[in-house]
Amino acid sequence: MKRRDFLKTAGMMAGAGALGMPRFAHAATTTMKFDSYVTENAGPSWIDRWFLDELQKRSGGEIGIKYYWAGSLNKVGEHLGAVRDGTSEITLISPGYYQAEVPVTRGLEWYYRVGRADALQQVCRDTYEGFAPLRQEWEQRHNCKVLYWTNWNYAPLVLREPISSLDQLKGKKIRGYGVATDVIERLGGIAVPMAAGEVYQALERGVLDGVYGFDFVTAVAYKLHEIAPNFYNIGDGAHAPALTVMNRKVWERLSAANQKICNDLANELYGGKFAEIYDRVLTTYVKKALAEGVKLNALPAAEQVRAKALVQPAQVEAWINNVAKPNGIDGKAMQEIVEQAIAKHAGSGTLKRPVEIAASL
Repeated sequence: MKRRDFLKTAGMMAGAGALGMPRFAHAATTTMKFDSYVTENAGPSWIDRWFLDELQKRSGGEIGIKYYWAGSLNKVGEHLGAVRDGTSEITLISPGYYQAEVPVTRGLEWYYRVGRADALQQVCRDTYEGFAPLRQEWEQRHNCKVLYWTNWNYAPLVLREPISSLDQLKGKKIRGYGVATDVIERLGGIAVPMAAGEVYQALERGVLDGVYGFDFVTAVAYKLHEIAPNFYNIGDGAHAPALTVMNRKVWERLSAANQKICNDLANELYGGKFAEIYDRVLTTYVKKALAEGVKLNALPAAEQVRAKALVQPAQVEAWINNVAKPNGIDGKAMQEIVEQAIAKHAGSGTLKRPVEIAASL
């Protein structure tokens, strides 16, 4: 199915059924709108759907969820304001779209520091619990209850033409998202900020030579490989922290029992369900990608080491100097907490990258 047809039908697809994730329908006493800027088959959507479907089931019909996928309620870039003001009750937030509004959260947005996506989730949770300004940014400034931290698993470098070294990225126009634009530029490419929905046509017209900042699941779901079949692991580790939040007033109106259900579900995600869901989804999409002609590659080890040296610690230092200081944030203190969390969780991550899954098939 061509990507155009995919986008036309995505909003109507019961995507969960493909991986054995049931939906539940209840005559709810409280119905909430879940508002996502991506389709229901994008990476974090599988995590969000599990959480919200389970919330409906475990609440015994007291809570119902009405899903709005692919920006059908609010456009890209509007979701933070919508949940803060109560236009929607629950939403997925990707900080790269709100750089001026979440300067503290941007201290969690980097590459080449955490290898596994499930470890990155734990690092974000620990930092949120340990750094008060991060909690204040969400609870006070944006009137939100953070239900759980999530992320976009792994982001391959997706290219129209194959490469074997970083030098071959020079001059290539590559779509970037958030701090991914910094990675592109530090590796020699030309970063082109662009909304997700515009990327396929830009690749098709030759406006872009490649894409970085699309997680693997979303890249395959959006059919980017029809134009750019070369997917590279560049040694960058886990991709793009995100968080799913609820309007704080809505949270406070929930019964204690339903608040507990939410907290229990979050703890299940942190306790292994996140990796379990993503492993199943990634395996399915790896098989699909290979069947549809995707070439899963990795840059040579020496090039990955070289790439890391070009990006870190410069990327973190840039946040400390250019974002944290102007906003009155003690960036060094936050990054000390981050480093402690990385040391604690780096060895516990188990979620394989797509190239590793492919090798095991």
